[in-house]
Amino acid sequence: MTKNCRLTVFIGLLVVNLVQNSLSSVVSVGDFNKDFYVMWSPNHVNTSADGRTRSLILDKDSGAGFASNEMFLFGEIDMQIKLVPGHSAGTVVAFYLTSDQPNRDEIDFEFLGNVTGQPYILQTNVFADGFDNREERIHLWFDPTKDFHTYSILWNLHQIVFMVDWVPIRVYRNHADKGVAFPRWQPMGIKISLWNGDSWATRGGRDKVDWSKGPFIASFRNYKIDACIWKGNARFCRADSTTNWWNKDRYSTLTSTQRRLFKWVRKYFLIYDYCLDNIRFQNNLPRECSLPKY
Repeated sequence: MTKNCRLTVFIGLLVVNLVQNSLSSVVSVGDFNKDFYVMWSPNHVNTSADGRTRSLILDKDSGAGFASNEMFLFGEIDMQIKLVPGHSAGTVVAFYLTSDQPNRDEIDFEFLGNVTGQPYILQTNVFADGFDNREERIHLWFDPTKDFHTYSILWNLHQIVFMVDWVPIRVYRNHADKGVAFPRWQPMGIKISLWNGDSWATRGGRDKVDWSKGPFIASFRNYKIDACIWKGNARFCRADSTTNWWNKDRYSTLTSTQRRLFKWVRKYFLIYDYCLDNIRFQNNLPRECSLPKY
């Protein structure tokens, strides 16, 4: 069996397992008009008549963004995204959870555009108690502008897992008992945006947005929100129950299949890991860098 065939089989088994264990607590699977509100520039937001597909537009005048009506504490969020095609240098597509507090918690996917012919960079980051500096960057193993792909955040009491088409690309483990901050008390909303980040996004800001290539369009569809809606009681969302399937022990760490896929991503596609940046942290890496990921 070839390497690609083995990878396909692993992903297939992983998807079946995830679907079987997440049907009982789906909050929503579909209508952007019902589950989200536009944060800014409604004239740069296009939504299909049935509410199932939405696009954001970036031009010289503005970018755009939308956010969930509800706040959540733990769960899994899936979003299918098709990124800006062609020359996308300086553009940033963000899909993230945030508590919007001064000492905010935040879990980020940020897709950093590039010049034509160069690959997108996927940056992830975790804010906990207002502190971040936990960036990781990878290249993807496909062209994310050609079709929709599923980007997922699994967030529970034990870990945060970032996934691309069900492949785990990053794990941030709960080591609060060892003095490492972990998002576990603040409810977070879902936010999606497309904006001009050319001061930093592409080659450290050296490549700017070329407005002659615009407008720049990113598209979204087939999202699933499978999470605990915040009603003011953290104990309800932290409970181990049939509804809160993500808090069960089986989701406290990666499975053996997930670990193999995770190692594959780290070996072939990782291009930056803050835990390997001794220069940045002056040989005093954050505490979680010396602790296990699973």
